[in-house]
Amino acid sequence: MSATDQPSGDTPFSPSTEATLLTDSPPGVWVPDLLEGFERLTIPLEVDEEGPNAATLVRTARSPASLPVRTPARVPTGAGPVEPGSAPGEPGADGAQPTSRIPVLYVHGWSDYFYNAPLAGHFEERGYAFHALDLRKYGRSLRPGQTPGWADSLEVYDDEIGQALRVIGREHPRPPVLMGHSTGGLILSLWASRHPGRARALVLNSPWLEMQGSALVRHMATAVLDPVVRLQPKNFLKLPRVDHYWRTVSSAADGDWDLHPLWRPQYAFEVPGGWLKAVMTGHAAVADGLGLTEPVYVMLSDRTVFAAGWRQDMTAADIVLDVEILAQRATRLGRHVTVVRHTGALHDVMASPQAIRRDAAREMFRWLGTYAGPA
Repeated sequence: MSATDQPSGDTPFSPSTEATLLTDSPPGVWVPDLLEGFERLTIPLEVDEEGPNAATLVRTARSPASLPVRTPARVPTGAGPVEPGSAPGEPGADGAQPTSRIPVLYVHGWSDYFYNAPLAGHFEERGYAFHALDLRKYGRSLRPGQTPGWADSLEVYDDEIGQALRVIGREHPRPPVLMGHSTGGLILSLWASRHPGRARALVLNSPWLEMQGSALVRHMATAVLDPVVRLQPKNFLKLPRVDHYWRTVSSAADGDWDLHPLWRPQYAFEVPGGWLKAVMTGHAAVADGLGLTEPVYVMLSDRTVFAAGWRQDMTAADIVLDVEILAQRATRLGRHVTVVRHTGALHDVMASPQAIRRDAAREMFRWLGTYAGPA
């Protein structure tokens, strides 16, 4: 696979590829997912300038595969929190009675979606109730005509996170474990700081807590972005377009995973300036300290490799973020933070080669058993 720049003029989704994007599931119905052994539920969201939005909740398939649910009323962005399990004793989302299992909600990173079936299996085998959320304009929730990944504030995701937890909480009313990768780790950390006491614990997989370099880089980038974003927030930044990270994870190259070509494309989504500004606002909040009271577990690779061209050692390192900066910033999340480094791990530790991700899972569950309670 080439590590050269993506040909100029490519657009994220041409008319010939739009047909392969998903449509909403019928209202309140879980339907079989493209990932074998899973099912999905559409969570309707508000309409914006690009049309109707939706998020997608994914879980391991039940029997029968499609079951009716009562979809909760949409919670407008900025409204009060929706308590998971707010109606104790009420039947679960598919009519099942509430269980004592600890729920898990996983959120992906930039230009990504949930595809890691073995990760879900690890949780389910240990008694957790695993769920994943494809955020609006990502993965299963991306619709024709939308700017992939677009958001001008990370707080907008409070909507789908709140609704997802309400659906989950009807069947699994115990406080959830929140797990996020990269940008998803940042989003969930900020959500937990705005909703204290709602989560049982946070598990963060290479969370994007700061810009590469330092806070100084972020301040300089903010100064450059501000005037551009005010005028054209959706303008794409002129950044290098390389496929190095895709090569490390895709089974079509050097990785282990069969990836959807539109949801985790070879070349990542183009980056709108307004989205990056929203991320950097989140970084600033982390740098100031989030004061989380929940225990936080952070898993990272042992090293970072940055290079303009492809190198084989990229298959045994984080080639997206500076893990030293992430380890430093992790201490600003809260009073109880555990940082674990994994030799040879990728940016997505749980998508690393099998031996590494299995060891990472063992350490994570040992920590969860101590600080999050038995499943």
